[in-house]
Amino acid sequence: MSIIVTPQNTGIDPAEYRKVFGALPTGVTAITGMTAAGKPMGFVVGTFMSLSLEPPLVTFCVDKGSSTWPTLRSLGRFTANILSTEQLPVSRALSRKGVDKFEGIDYEIGANGTPRIAGASAWIDCEVLSEVVAGDHYMIVGGVETMEATEREALLFRGGKFGDFNLWPAPAPTEKA
Repeated sequence: MSIIVTPQNTGIDPAEYRKVFGALPTGVTAITGMTAAGKPMGFVVGTFMSLSLEPPLVTFCVDKGSSTWPTLRSLGRFTANILSTEQLPVSRALSRKGVDKFEGIDYEIGANGTPRIAGASAWIDCEVLSEVVAGDHYMIVGGVETMEATEREALLFRGGKFGDFNLWPAPAPTEKA
């Protein structure tokens, strides 16, 4: 089932929209799959998140103009690789267009047949369950099949810059007497 979400034109300036939401740190996640010909493919999103605990579901959004998503969608499976702070080069490689994005990226094949990128903070192997058309993006819902976490710090993106939790510490709470 596909639901189309098309809000009325609000007059919101796209540059202001990016500026406001750029203040919100997001995780950097590589969505990967393996083609029928055995070639790894993937792209990076900043919209990956947990959706439901029971049943375990995740979601992410991908631009409608993505040339990679239609192939991954047709395969029906993906791995969400939550990139670690050491993986900025991986993020940049998977964001390129028109080249072998996996050149120089170390990975292994997970239980669902999709690439798990070495050195990630976590891996979540999923089945594609649904897709919602939402403005200029698709919102994907995946059913979690297997997952694994490491102790590696997650790579974050905020205000056009990459970093980790240490770049944006929350102020210590003050105690009232």
